[in-house]
Amino acid sequence: MLSRRNFVRGSLAAAVASSLPLHRSFGAILGPTPKVDRDFDAITGAGKPATLTRAMVQELGDSLRGNLLLPGHPAYEEARRVINAQMNKHPALIVQPRGAADVKQAVDFARANSLLVAVKCGGHSPSGKSTCDKGMMIDLSLMRSVRVDPKTKIARVAGGSLLGDMDNETMAYGLVTTAGTVSHTGVGGLTLGGGFGRVARRFGLALDNVRSVDVVTASGDIVHASADENPELFWGTRGGGGNFGIVTSFEFDLHPMQRQVVGGAIMFPRSEAKRVLTFYSEYEAVAPDELYLSGVIVSSPKLEGVGFQVCYSGPLSKADEVMKKIRGAGSKPVLDMLQPIDYVALQRSGDIDDPRAIGSYTKTGYVKKIKPDLIDVMVTGLEPHPERSTTVGFQHCGGAISRVPADATAFPHRDIHATSLLLVDWPAQIDPTQHIAWLKKFWDAILPHTDGFYTNDVVDETQKQIDENYLGNYPRLLKLKNQYDPTNLFRLNANVVPTA
Repeated sequence: MLSRRNFVRGSLAAAVASSLPLHRSFGAILGPTPKVDRDFDAITGAGKPATLTRAMVQELGDSLRGNLLLPGHPAYEEARRVINAQMNKHPALIVQPRGAADVKQAVDFARANSLLVAVKCGGHSPSGKSTCDKGMMIDLSLMRSVRVDPKTKIARVAGGSLLGDMDNETMAYGLVTTAGTVSHTGVGGLTLGGGFGRVARRFGLALDNVRSVDVVTASGDIVHASADENPELFWGTRGGGGNFGIVTSFEFDLHPMQRQVVGGAIMFPRSEAKRVLTFYSEYEAVAPDELYLSGVIVSSPKLEGVGFQVCYSGPLSKADEVMKKIRGAGSKPVLDMLQPIDYVALQRSGDIDDPRAIGSYTKTGYVKKIKPDLIDVMVTGLEPHPERSTTVGFQHCGGAISRVPADATAFPHRDIHATSLLLVDWPAQIDPTQHIAWLKKFWDAILPHTDGFYTNDVVDETQKQIDENYLGNYPRLLKLKNQYDPTNLFRLNANVVPTA
């Protein structure tokens, strides 16, 4: 799943920190499933114990073109891992499909046995919803491909692809679509829940650019959905997350854009945090749509400061004027990396900051207006600690995002100016209890200034909070859930609980 955990860190951290190696479970074809020699303990979606006999597991494995990974298999350990190292879970079995037919086989098996199901693309879900204990993980890492039609300006993207796959292929033709801020995020998780990114203010959310999807539903049907075919399912997949099935293919609209943008990071002394964020609160609403500007305060053992992560994709003749305003937000910068840069390189600039050797905890909330009292809470509430890195601040919204009606897609939060984010991470080997407790207390002070939250960042919100977060679109989503997933097979998400 998509995570925006790193939107504020990308270039900032890359400029000042080294990193552990980044391990990615991209998968490989491993050949026929070895002989299954035992039964497996499993768990149902309702939390009840289940037993998967060796015969049924063997039959599943033999039916796949892709891989079936079981505990003890050499590839199992790598495949079960997700970005947040705190989520150390062990599925009963992992299916790595090669295509929609394999996904159907996995879904049919899970439904027949009422298994708990987790769907993994990039593995960025901050709460670990792309993995599970004793259930089935469907790992889409073998399903990665992007085909660009430059004449129609359409990209056809396989459901397991990563954002970097898409950026790399589309920009070869001078075309782009909104694709997050960390290139190893999964296209599926990011898009189905929303899809903020460096060009979202100019071209809309990732989901606003989806033309069609192919979905394997809970019934095992392979369904095409677009504005003309199964339009209600098409509406629901754009903002309803993984509630209605597993998307095996996307079609995206593409937009012409020059490859060179102006971007990077700029930092000022942390003592100027109030001044810098006040500038941000005044400028973000009037900034050009071509400007993505995220304002953050960072406190870590390697970096202290306040500043911005920037991407300006407008006319280069106007870039100097925009950068001058940003550089004037504080006194002399302690770090200034604003420069012309290849867009694909900028999109990859945050990747170094995501080794699977850190634990993290995240809270987010939408903000319709950045008021002085919210800035005060952020500035005064941040407490440095030698064992943790903390980031608090805003991701830039508005622009084209706000010009889509709230009921045009299942994503209803169109009037937001920014997303407030609070992120804490720590080395995976330490006890995180005190750091999580501190973040929750800090967030309690920020929460009253927010209105709703990003469903891709759901961590420990109550079901009532999740339901209410869909706003006026909830009844329509509930009707869809009752139609397409009445048993709640797909529940590890910002869940719409069926009433059928």
